[in-house]
Amino acid sequence: MRTIPTAVTAALACLVMGGAVTGCGDRSAAEPLAADQMLDDANATMRALTSVTIDTVTKATGGDDRSSHLTTDLKGKCAFESTSATGAGLEQIRIDGTDYVRPNRTYLEESGRHMGGADKQDRWVKVPVSKSQPGDGLSQCTYEFASFGQVDDGEPAKVNGVPAIPLKVTDEKDGSFTFYVAAEGKPYILKVVYKGDEFDTTTSFSAFDGPLDVQPPDKAKVLDMSDIG
Repeated sequence: MRTIPTAVTAALACLVMGGAVTGCGDRSAAEPLAADQMLDDANATMRALTSVTIDTVTKATGGDDRSSHLTTDLKGKCAFESTSATGAGLEQIRIDGTDYVRPNRTYLEESGRHMGGADKQDRWVKVPVSKSQPGDGLSQCTYEFASFGQVDDGEPAKVNGVPAIPLKVTDEKDGSFTFYVAAEGKPYILKVVYKGDEFDTTTSFSAFDGPLDVQPPDKAKVLDMSDIG
């Protein structure tokens, strides 16, 4: 009786099983990705998101610690909140080409705008997005998922219980970044840790492609300044 070669037998098995057995796919697909390719894939996955929540905590050498919370579609719709170690806080809602901004009393006082009385500052200011300027403390709702420099992978880790692969990117001028990429399912970036001479920043990502419920504030609390200036 004629013997069927092992390679042919394996090929027939793959054909019958539709490729759903070990070894039926392209061999290269089973090989681990290089660290730089893994990070490129992760950045591309994040750029393709329709929504995400981004939490950032910055610890500064001089004590000017800051944190922020951003829920965004990565385009032009988002809800943003930032706070500093001094208690200054700023809230922002960006929707339909309009910014609604609410600074607290401490934020206003640090900006040189002193308020009378002791009541809580709960008014929102409505202004066009076109009036937003770099450095004004507002979010642009976007995030640049990109990286550069030498990429090296580290030992498996966990981020909030989720298996992750740390990818360290070192740049002589800008310190080091460690990207924690999900080891299972889609290669989401779960966390980025930056370490520099003057400050360290931890940025966490969650709610990937989750529902985005960003609504304008109560009209009764909005001061419309769209036509001013």
